[in-house]
Amino acid sequence: MLNALQVLTTVVVGLMVGVEFSVAFIMNRILDALPEDSGQLGHAHGGRMLGTLMPFWYIGSLVLVAVWAVAGRHHHGAGLVVTAAGLLILSVVMSILLLVPINNRNKSWTPENRPADWKKQLQRWNRYHYLRVAVIIAAFTLLVAALA
Repeated sequence: MLNALQVLTTVVVGLMVGVEFSVAFIMNRILDALPEDSGQLGHAHGGRMLGTLMPFWYIGSLVLVAVWAVAGRHHHGAGLVVTAAGLLILSVVMSILLLVPINNRNKSWTPENRPADWKKQLQRWNRYHYLRVAVIIAAFTLLVAALA
């Protein structure tokens, strides 16, 4: 049973890392290259769509890692799993304090109502997002190492 939990958790966290990596290094570059207002509209739509999904994914991943940490506390790699849980907690706190406030503003913007500094706000979101991606990649790496 523990093995199934470990595999499920690693896959769920790995997919989350893949989505967030793709947003950071692929999707944002595509959106930024679109003409006129299309990129800003795409960012707003992505903020609405992923802003709805990702809280469940982040919290669900954290819950799975916490269950793994408790269930596998006497097994090899337990310290790595606990550290990964700590990193996922950090990613949730970062999201709530740094990224969600910007995303909540961004998802309602249109070319008619966006603020003058909207590009700076999106750049700040991107910087925080790069840092969050690094944190969740580190957590994922620790989970994979705990399996080895």
